[in-house]
Formats: sequence, structure tokens, C-alpha cells
Amino acid sequence: MSGPFWNERKDHVLVTLRLTPNARQERIDGPQTLADGKTVLAARVRAVPADGEANAAACALLAKACGLPKSRVSLVGGQTQRVKVLRLDGDPAELVDRLGKFDGT
Repeated sequence: MSGPFWNERKDHVLVTLRLTPNARQERIDGPQTLADGKTVLAARVRAVPADGEANAAACALLAKACGLPKSRVSLVGGQTQRVKVLRLDGDPAELVDRLGKFDGT
């Protein structure tokens, strides 16, 4: 893998997520390396990719998995693409610790 799927900032963490909409079940599959060598967190949601439903479901899924309120997770990039960037607001050290459970390290 080329590195973690997150980027720490002063008061938040950015997570690069590869989303599969219209899945049978909602789940986080873990880190995945794309063809370009970039590491992302792979996730699946039941919602369809229409009217922002899949994006909202991705935010809710990551919020639940990290023990955060939905209001602290927002989509900041990739609104119409599979690879998205989500912002998790909070203490970066605490958030990275929570994200580490998906990293397998």
C-alpha cells in the first residue's frame, strides 16, 4: 500500500473512500489499493447513487463506524464519483486511532 487512507489536519481528518452504492449490505471492507497506487477505504452502502442518497449513506456509515455523530462527518470531494473525500471533525489523534481499526496495522 502507498500509505494510509486518511490525512490528518489541525482539527479534522480527511478520509479517502471508494464507495460501492446499491450493495446488498452496508459495510466497510477495509483499505484497498487502487490501480494508481492510491490507498482508499472501501465501503458499500445500500442506497442508490441518485439525489445524494449514497453520499449521505456513506457519511452515516463512517460516522457510525467511528462512533461519531452524523453531523461531524461531511462529504468534501467526489460528489459524483466512486472515490470520495469525507471530513471527520474532531481531535485528529482520536480519529486516527479509530480509523486504525480498519487499517489492519
